[in-house]
Amino acid sequence: MTTDALDAYPSTPRQVEPASRPAQRLSAAIETGRQRVVISALIFTVAFAGIGLRLVDLMAFGSDADSALATHALSATAPVTDRADLRDRNGLVLATTLPSVSLYADPKMVLDPIEASLRLAKTLPGLDSDKLLADLSSERRFVWLKRGLTPSQQYEVNRLGIPGLAFQNEDRRYYPAGALTSHTIGFTNIDAQGISGLEKSLDTRLENGESVQLSLDLRLQEMVRDELQSTIATFHAQGGNALVMDVNTGEVLAMVSLPDFNPYEPGGPSEESMFNRNTLGVYEPGSTFKIFNTAMALESGTSTLTSMYDEGPIHVGRFTIHNFRGDPQSGMLSVYEIFRLSLNTGSVHMEEAAGVDRQKEFLTRLGLTKPAPIDLPEVGAPMVPHPWSKVSGMTIAYGHGMAVSPLSLVTAVSAIVNGGVLHQPTLFKRDPSQPVPGTRVISPELSRTMRMLMRAVVTGGTATKAEVPGYFVGGKTGTADKAAKGGYNRRARVTDFVGVFPIYAPKYIVMTMLDDPQPIKGTYGFASAGWNSAPLGGRIIARMGPLLGLQPADPKDPAILQALSPPSSAVAASLQASAGSED
Repeated sequence: MTTDALDAYPSTPRQVEPASRPAQRLSAAIETGRQRVVISALIFTVAFAGIGLRLVDLMAFGSDADSALATHALSATAPVTDRADLRDRNGLVLATTLPSVSLYADPKMVLDPIEASLRLAKTLPGLDSDKLLADLSSERRFVWLKRGLTPSQQYEVNRLGIPGLAFQNEDRRYYPAGALTSHTIGFTNIDAQGISGLEKSLDTRLENGESVQLSLDLRLQEMVRDELQSTIATFHAQGGNALVMDVNTGEVLAMVSLPDFNPYEPGGPSEESMFNRNTLGVYEPGSTFKIFNTAMALESGTSTLTSMYDEGPIHVGRFTIHNFRGDPQSGMLSVYEIFRLSLNTGSVHMEEAAGVDRQKEFLTRLGLTKPAPIDLPEVGAPMVPHPWSKVSGMTIAYGHGMAVSPLSLVTAVSAIVNGGVLHQPTLFKRDPSQPVPGTRVISPELSRTMRMLMRAVVTGGTATKAEVPGYFVGGKTGTADKAAKGGYNRRARVTDFVGVFPIYAPKYIVMTMLDDPQPIKGTYGFASAGWNSAPLGGRIIARMGPLLGLQPADPKDPAILQALSPPSSAVAASLQASAGSED
């Protein structure tokens, strides 16, 4: 190699990069990334801390509308204790709680209140578009728009895509039977607080999750309502009511008052529809009160079944008491005939023989001078005369001058026919293994006599249209002029019927009442109870007997005939002679 060639190479050796240099660069990059992550985390921590502090401020210290909005938003997911069910005696649901949603808005987030209100009003026709516009244009941060939406309504609102609208999960009370049990079950407000009926009286128990089984039989309730509604329409009555009770337990099996109402919209078409005629209404029942007058007279010993009384008119001052047209207006008739034919004047003579004090004590013993002891807030107090004068006693003898609720009347009649024991009425199903509390008010012998008399009313008296073959119905009719300012409206009436079956071994009592029924072509100008309330009672009995598994009995069964015979052979002979001469 030449000298020139050697001079071409550097005289100093080449610098070679150490092997550790790439690792150092990688470490530096990782450190830089770590610093950036830490900085980012600090930024997010500060941001969320600020949001958290703002939420605490809103919930704990806020006093503006934003606080209310936050509270409502949080409550949407808060757990809610379900209000317990109400069920009928067979376990069918009458009132229950189901999940629901409600629609609210933050007006400040609604971009176009006019368009939003128009679209919402079209989607939810029940809403007032003017009110919607006012709500959505307000300065508030929270307004309710509609409570208790159906799933389909929620879907349709969601489809609108309107900013500022939101839903809140809630519980809502549902009534599967609707208006069928409205007066008894009652209803709650939008916040599930009891407002009327059992919903109100059982509010605490239901709120605590205690399910309650009632004495009502929904099958009977529907059937009774059907028959009552049809009869009201036939006789053009203003309204009516009906009751079915177990005479041996006091359990109310059906209780219908018409007109009724929709528990989801209790405001309804009229206040009258909210009125429970069975418990809150008090009426002068007319001749059904003769059941008590006759029992009182027989118990006192001042009258017997064969005691005779003059049926001529009774003059009291400027007033005259007389019998219904077509009934005997003179002559002597026995207590048996007076009851069978429902004669006013004979009933007054029986009361006069016993005295006012005995009458007052007897009716008080039967619970007729106090409100009915039932678990409902809507209970009317009876109208009792003050003072209880001689004239009061005379008119009460045939069902005028004293007003009681239908429930009180049914409870008292049950005691008269069931062997003489007064049971407190109840809307709760009794435990069949437990004894039924009760108070003896009359003797078993007197109870048997009254059953025989009530059977005679159906077989040959004023309630023949209530007879149902095989069920041995016993009963009593009543027709009373409606009370009016300063006296009575002679052109308006209340008719009622009390029927017990089977009367030889009573199980059930049926009470029907019509408010001002009108005569129709088939009643020959009559509108008294024997033409409307009594047939209604018979139709209810004919349908409920098979429904409850009660088989018709043989009308010639010796045991049944013996149970319905008068208490002694001497009385029997006298009564047969009396009945024969009358027929």
